[in-house]
Amino acid sequence: MTVTESPPLSTFTVEIERRGGRGEAGARGLERHLRDRPGVQDVDVSFRTGSVRITYDESVTSEEQLREAVRDRDVSIQDEPDTATDEVTSRSELRREVAFVGLTLIGMVTGLATGWLDGPQRLMWAGYGVAYVFGGWYGLKGAIETLRHRAVDIDLLMIVAALGALSIGAPFEGAMLLFLFSLSNTLQHYAIGRSRRAIKSLVEMRPDEAQVLRDGEEVTVPIDDVAVGDVFVVRPGDKIPLDGVVTSGEGTVDQASLTGESVPVPKESGDEVFGGTINESGSLEIEVTRQAHESAISRLIHMVERAQSEKAPTQRLIDRLEQPYVLGVFALTIAAIAVPLALGSEFTSTFYRAMTLMVAASPCAVIISTPAAVLSAIASGGRQGVLFKGGEHVEAAANIDAVAFDKTGTLTQGDTQLTGVFVRDGAVDETLTPDGLLSLAAAVQARSEHHLARATVEAAEERSLDVPDAQRFQSVAGKGVRANVEDSTIHIGNRSYFKTVLEDEAMDGIESGLDRLRALEAEGKTSVLVARETRGEVTVLGWLAFTDTVRPDAAEMIDDLRSLGVEHIVMLTGDNERVAQRIADEVGIDEVQAELLPEEKVATIEDLVDRYENVAMVGDGVNDAPALATATLGVAMGGAGTDVALDTADVVLMGDDLSKIPYVLGLGRKTRRTLTVNLAIAFGAIGLMVGTILLRGIPLPLAVVGHEGSTVLVSLNGLRLLGYRG
Repeated sequence: MTVTESPPLSTFTVEIERRGGRGEAGARGLERHLRDRPGVQDVDVSFRTGSVRITYDESVTSEEQLREAVRDRDVSIQDEPDTATDEVTSRSELRREVAFVGLTLIGMVTGLATGWLDGPQRLMWAGYGVAYVFGGWYGLKGAIETLRHRAVDIDLLMIVAALGALSIGAPFEGAMLLFLFSLSNTLQHYAIGRSRRAIKSLVEMRPDEAQVLRDGEEVTVPIDDVAVGDVFVVRPGDKIPLDGVVTSGEGTVDQASLTGESVPVPKESGDEVFGGTINESGSLEIEVTRQAHESAISRLIHMVERAQSEKAPTQRLIDRLEQPYVLGVFALTIAAIAVPLALGSEFTSTFYRAMTLMVAASPCAVIISTPAAVLSAIASGGRQGVLFKGGEHVEAAANIDAVAFDKTGTLTQGDTQLTGVFVRDGAVDETLTPDGLLSLAAAVQARSEHHLARATVEAAEERSLDVPDAQRFQSVAGKGVRANVEDSTIHIGNRSYFKTVLEDEAMDGIESGLDRLRALEAEGKTSVLVARETRGEVTVLGWLAFTDTVRPDAAEMIDDLRSLGVEHIVMLTGDNERVAQRIADEVGIDEVQAELLPEEKVATIEDLVDRYENVAMVGDGVNDAPALATATLGVAMGGAGTDVALDTADVVLMGDDLSKIPYVLGLGRKTRRTLTVNLAIAFGAIGLMVGTILLRGIPLPLAVVGHEGSTVLVSLNGLRLLGYRG
């Protein structure tokens, strides 16, 4: 059988200079141009948000070649985005747009007043000339750019309508159209720009330099030059520049900007800290664990950049329909001119009515309704320590009907503790003590990342036990582990491990051992057997008991999910059923699936999707990665310290705050309601005006006010999501 390897795919996102008006037809042209390039797998372009994201086969093409392909279409790339420079440029561009709007208003008022007062014709036309030049500047640029790509968009509609009004002796109506068009365009840019600036402010969380200890002295070093293992110093009020572990000192750290935690977190030797957070009290010496480009804040920034370029399904649909819709409006306008003229109607009134119809039917409000809301939602989540990896996940969160939770580290504290070490009576080695049993177990568990293994090793360290070396470590997922210690093989596992992995082996003490496990589980404790295999004979030496505590806010979080309309809540765990059921009863969970292997968690998620269609999976992002990827919406907790969480999940909670889970679903539902209202406003305004024009007729200025007013309204309505707090 021939195995075909997937090509090595890479993705990069670049910021581009925002183009002209609101139309995305030019963006579609650039997308088609890039998709035709060899090796390109996927492209997402938005002139509106100023981003291009390309996924490509790096064995066929390169990032630099694709950047050149973007530049081939006269699109300027910001090769070295700088937050401060971008902010200055953005504000400068906004001031220029505001100035153009002001000049358009002055010109329009001058022309109107001069005409009313029977003033000089030259002054009147000079006023209207100013209004047409400055009001149509950006729209004309956008229309020309789009036409160069053999496409049409809303900018072209507005320019044609304004020139049409001018041609039939209605210069004021055309000037008013351009004024309100440019005003609403500026307000849209402000609304979306504010959302993007809220996201970009994450970059400012990361300092540029660190005070590194070199030969006992503090040296100021750029963070890109700081290596893993270096030690830096932070004092009260300083931003922590890089991820690391505290080696000396005590204090409190404000992590709200990264994890959304509302109160400062105490830190002492051995605790993890994250770059971009603020040291509030106490001086800390911190050993670097990740370089600058690998830090939590850097990864967060990268994911946010990608999130801005990934569009919601509603936005993708609207973008695809923009050009056909605009062509339909042109066809309707032509028909509104040709048919009445063929029936003998007067040209001026017919043409005026057709221009009014063109303005009323233009879909500006429809086009802007989705990005205004979705980008605001992503920015709002970022402020709360919640990272949506794209607009589609915001919409997915709105439709969740069932939620599945991992137990350990999600619903429980995750700081499992060893509470009992028991040596079996009658074991072969009569001299074996509880400390001796723990020492053997810790030797094997030191090679494992499982939470029970960590608790075992920590207990051995607390007792200062002499732990021997282990060789040939092996793990059986969801069941147990084994390794060679001294002259024997030590097995540690649950009931399933001893019933399946060692089912063919003769085992001394297995029945009494399993009885003890059942008894401990009835008490709500997790337990495992420890056995020694020597020359093919397996002897149960004893058992270990563990406990984990439920997070204090877990029950409240479950209640909040139900109040949001979640129909079914499930716990998925590899732990035994009695322990899982005790925790489920404590927090109010509907269904428990226990003793699951990782692949069985995936199968359970697939079954839930069949039953409820839209299912969220919440886990710690480490051993739940397959289930997170299978669910409709994968939510990973504690992403600030977890690489897998950032790579796998659709939504990452940068801290361990359970209240953020209802926040995610609540924000999704709020965004859906906002989108529904926006689209209702947009299509309602179009339908009302078009119907009125066809049945009774309305003046062009009223159509302009209705068209541009609805556009501004949906922009401001979407911006309200920036203030969502749950």
